[in-house]
Amino acid sequence: MPSTKPRARHAADDPRWTAVMARDPAADGRFVYAVRTTGVYCHPSSPTRLPRPENVEFFDTPAAAEAAGYRPSRRTASRGAVAARHAELVADCCRLIETAATVPALDELAHRAGLSAYHFHRIFKAATGLTPRAYAAAHRAHALRSRLRDGAPVTAAIYEAGFNASSRFYAHADRMLGMRPADYRAGGANARIRFALGQCSLGAILVAQSERGLCAILLGDDPETLLRQLQDQFPQADLVGGDPDFEAIVAQVVGLVETPAIGLDLPLDVRGTAFQERVWQALREIPPGTTATYADIAARIGLPKAVRAVAGACAANLLAVAIPCHRVIRSDGALSGYRWGVDRKQRLLARELAATAADR
Repeated sequence: MPSTKPRARHAADDPRWTAVMARDPAADGRFVYAVRTTGVYCHPSSPTRLPRPENVEFFDTPAAAEAAGYRPSRRTASRGAVAARHAELVADCCRLIETAATVPALDELAHRAGLSAYHFHRIFKAATGLTPRAYAAAHRAHALRSRLRDGAPVTAAIYEAGFNASSRFYAHADRMLGMRPADYRAGGANARIRFALGQCSLGAILVAQSERGLCAILLGDDPETLLRQLQDQFPQADLVGGDPDFEAIVAQVVGLVETPAIGLDLPLDVRGTAFQERVWQALREIPPGTTATYADIAARIGLPKAVRAVAGACAANLLAVAIPCHRVIRSDGALSGYRWGVDRKQRLLARELAATAADR
């Protein structure tokens, strides 16, 4: 039977009710609403007749609603089956992209999935956050970085990573590596990375910027430890102390830490595996003042069983707050780990929640 636990407040007073009334598809995946009188739960965009708000309660995930005794509506169950099938198709095509000698054409991928090119392109981007072409590029870039770090000759690494011609690679080399391939292979030799150490309300902060954009926002207790962490990333890079112009960038980053809701209008130099970049993109879509579980993120990128891998991607994030891995919690509501300390995670979430409540 559905839970009879008392509600904390009337559903109409909850901002999520506005999304339900608007049948907002953008809210799907962020929560579900359950109806006490029918014992079922629905997604926000469900076209079913709207219930009375006093009969509604909200849950972060379908699993939480089912644990409280609710069952999916027929439409929700049907859509869930379709979504699961789409996730399988996308995962299969991701594996094809990752193992193919040449990047498969969109029509080839769509034919493999049994869908039109337009429909396949749409569900692939919804599941991964990337177009098939962008996913292939991210995978090749990761393969290239791995081979260069292992000491492979630049030309061999280019072809082993799936580039058919060196000219095509060099046209995009700076965007993928942030420096010349030979310099990346040499641990960042000749690369110029500006950085600055400072203090914020969460302790010490290090901000670093490559030629492509911010490449690190590190938090901690000891500034020297943060500097060593940066040096470990590019042991041969030319690390340059920030000049007055760079101090303005640092001020923007500190402002983001103090007030995450203001956002950050600066380019990011994001370097990770194709999977990590999918996770990080999903994290950037979590609004300030809200949270998502690792399972939620895994579902959003179309890989619901990859919960542990999602946690690993969060731990690998070097851009604190800009890529808000602090907004990811465990399914039981616990904060779990955080690269820069659970206490900082708790303070960031409390700060964002207070700011959101003040804006209502």
